[in-house]
Amino acid sequence: MDDSVITALFDAAAQVRLRAHAPYSGFAVGAALRADDGRVYTGCNVENAAYPSGTCAEQAAIAAMIAGGARKIEALAVVADGPRSVTPCGACRQRIREFASNSTQIHAGNLTGSRQHFSMSDLLPHSFGPEFLPQGS
Repeated sequence: MDDSVITALFDAAAQVRLRAHAPYSGFAVGAALRADDGRVYTGCNVENAAYPSGTCAEQAAIAAMIAGGARKIEALAVVADGPRSVTPCGACRQRIREFASNSTQIHAGNLTGSRQHFSMSDLLPHSFGPEFLPQGS
């Protein structure tokens, strides 16, 4: 994937991050993914007073992708304000894996321009995915 697409994903993630609802942690996160339909889907974290039952940014972006009719993640970027690049939490890594291949690129960043790039298998090695289950289950 070329650099302009990755930059566009980071930009979209940074923009949607501004809409996050994070009054409890104060840690606003934005995510943007490019799906197999060529569209970019975004999501931000939405916290809840019944903390920690909120929604992660990556989870929100995946839900938007599914609602939009796409089913595969080609690349994903996540951005937050912190001293280093933010990577998806463990639960989100598994959620991403459901719709990604082992080679899908995950791009992590922060607001000062720090960026790291991983494959799905880098972030979740030896993962469990849909291919382990019988078809139609």
